[in-house]
Amino acid sequence: MPKEISEKDWKLFREKVPIWQDAYIDKLNQEYIEILNSSNSPADKFWELEKRINTDKRKTGVVCDMRKSKMVENIVSFITDGVIGIDDLSEFGDNLKATVQLMLEF
Repeated sequence: MPKEISEKDWKLFREKVPIWQDAYIDKLNQEYIEILNSSNSPADKFWELEKRINTDKRKTGVVCDMRKSKMVENIVSFITDGVIGIDDLSEFGDNLKATVQLMLEF
C-alpha cells in the first residue's frame, strides 16, 4: 500500500466515483429489467429481484465509503465487482496503479 495517496489521485478518484457508479447502476437496472421480463411467475420475479437488490445495494459500485484511507480498497472492489476495468485507471499515478495491481494478485 502506498505510504500516502497523492492529492492528484484522490481528487481524480472523487471525480470518477459518481461516473463509475452511475454506469454500474445503469448496468444493474438493465439486469433487473431482464429479470422482470423473464418468463418466470410474477412471484418468482419479485423474489429474485428482491434478492438481487439486497445483494447489489451493498456493493462498492452502489455505495462507497469515501474516505481517502479506503481509496485503494474501493478501487480493488470496483475492479473485482466489474464496475471498472484496470484500463479505467490510466489517468492515475503509477504508484497507485502498481498498488492496485499487487492487491488484485492476492
